[in-house]
Amino acid sequence: MRNTVLSYLLLPLFAAVSLTTSAAVQPEANPAPITVVQPAAKLDLNQADAATLQSTLTGIGKTKADAIVAYRDEHGAFTSVDELLEIKGIGKALLDRNRDKLVVN
Repeated sequence: MRNTVLSYLLLPLFAAVSLTTSAAVQPEANPAPITVVQPAAKLDLNQADAATLQSTLTGIGKTKADAIVAYRDEHGAFTSVDELLEIKGIGKALLDRNRDKLVVN
């Protein structure tokens, strides 16, 4: 009887040890590759066409993109990004939103 009681006590103990060792977290064999994000190239105000301006800049639709190109055709090449403030419909907030995307070469 003693052996039976002892086996009933030891069986759950061995089962618990067995389960905890198999449930341990195994390290991943192949870790996920690291993705490096390259900064986007800046858009040159003196080279971009209306479609590119519209698709690249935030808050610039067809009308404002056409106005930027028309201003450039009428007044010549942009000398600075801040010159966009001269165009009707482009304010400081819109310029600040897109300033990091623009360059004048």
